[in-house]
Amino acid sequence: MENKNTLIALTLMLVVWIAFSFIFPSRTPVPENNPSVVEKSSGDEKVQTPSAAESVVDQPVSQISPVAATVIDEVREITVENDFFTAVFSSSGASLKSFVLKQFKQTKEADSGLVSLVSAGPERTTTLRLEGTENFRVSGQNNYTVDIPGASLTLAPGESRSLTFSFTDVNGLELKKIFTFNGDGYDFSLQVNARNRGLQVLRGNLVLNLVEPWDDSRKGGSGSFTGPVSLVGDKIKTEDVDDLAKEAKIYGSDLIFSGFETTYFLSALIPQGDAVEKVQIAKRGDVLENQFNTPYTSLNPGDEVNFGFLAYYGPRDIDILNTVDPRLSQAVDFGFFGLIARPLTQVLKFFYTYVGNYGVAIILLTVIIKLLFWPLTQKSYQSMKSMQKLQPEMAKIREKFKNDKERLNREIMTLYKEKKVNPLGGCLPMVIQIPVFFALYKVLLHNIDLRHAPFFLWITDLSVKDPFYITPLIMGATMFIQQKMTPTSMDPKQAKLFMLMPVVFTFMFLNFPAGLVLYWLVNNLLTILQQYRINRPA
Repeated sequence: MENKNTLIALTLMLVVWIAFSFIFPSRTPVPENNPSVVEKSSGDEKVQTPSAAESVVDQPVSQISPVAATVIDEVREITVENDFFTAVFSSSGASLKSFVLKQFKQTKEADSGLVSLVSAGPERTTTLRLEGTENFRVSGQNNYTVDIPGASLTLAPGESRSLTFSFTDVNGLELKKIFTFNGDGYDFSLQVNARNRGLQVLRGNLVLNLVEPWDDSRKGGSGSFTGPVSLVGDKIKTEDVDDLAKEAKIYGSDLIFSGFETTYFLSALIPQGDAVEKVQIAKRGDVLENQFNTPYTSLNPGDEVNFGFLAYYGPRDIDILNTVDPRLSQAVDFGFFGLIARPLTQVLKFFYTYVGNYGVAIILLTVIIKLLFWPLTQKSYQSMKSMQKLQPEMAKIREKFKNDKERLNREIMTLYKEKKVNPLGGCLPMVIQIPVFFALYKVLLHNIDLRHAPFFLWITDLSVKDPFYITPLIMGATMFIQQKMTPTSMDPKQAKLFMLMPVVFTFMFLNFPAGLVLYWLVNNLLTILQQYRINRPA
């Protein structure tokens, strides 16, 4: 919401800036109940959290031998590790207890801890727990057996290994959760197998819980909690946590993925095939839950069913997300400016591969953008200069027809036609550049590559504000110089108001990421250079 308000404020500022330039041209250039069979839904709806249906028990089938229920007292923890993460799984609920990213520190301090996307806490806060309804009703705290004897699983690059948790309840429902990991990334697969090893027909559905602890202190900020995010069809959906506390949000079978995002990181589940019929997102106390409900199933003795999921816990990096699943990259949502922002992101990465410094890469990208728009800007300034030459004649017309507005407008339009001047010629080229500015704003504000990326001297992190406010102050000074180079015909009161713009922008940019301020500063310097060339006598 804060970013949205900032965007609106910037838009208004730019509109005011352009409007002043147009109106006062310069003298020189210027986003249940469970029925017997659940109907599939492709839309989204809000419902109150449903209560579970009553258990169904059918006649036994004597030909099948029953199996004993799993009874294990000892809770085991298994550590899974590769070059990218260290994860801890618990046999209690076959759940994920911890997930630490090896390549990302919480801060730039030498003794800083690593970023953890899953933190150990009470049992109800562990994630990837499996529950269910009717005959599939199992507890998320059931203790599972583990198929490996040791307490750790280490994967080398290119290696793939599996970890299987098993549990059988008193009705003969055997559940297996098979996690398959690879040594080359942040993703892993989860296969849920349900088999009827009892003597009766079992009916119901399973519910896989993706959980995130919540408190208001985690709102906003770099790397802090933002909220639930889902891709439904081709649209990204984000949820307001306060609304979820009142009623749950439900998405149907057209859901592609659902999870939780922060400014720079993402945890999400992608159902495979027809694994999920609906996903319910709710806030219960201090916990957020994304509940992935499998289709309603009827298992005869000896029958089994499988449900597949792809899990991702890692950075919101477009290139990495694309390698996991191209649809997952839509979690990096640039909104309306996506068509422009995504290519700009790739150009920024391209420059970085050659210069090795994102600050320098931002400068190069700014220069390229300025060169691309140079002809448009030149045309804009020339048009404004032509308008300025007409000011004496327009002043005479205004004085002569000051009591006849209709005649006044007609005479001014006639003057424009005779002199072949387009009154909007100075404004439109500037307006065309606004989408590019906001696209780059989005890129620099949410690009994980800028997180902890140094520029030079005191700027050691381009993703946070300048600690000494030096660059915002210089940026404000360049805006002031730019205005001085483009004098206008405003009256003194209007001129004073217009001169406040650099002050307003400076205060706005004080807390902006240093990378964004750097872009604006370099852009101002290039604009000053262009105005100097235009103002220079021929």
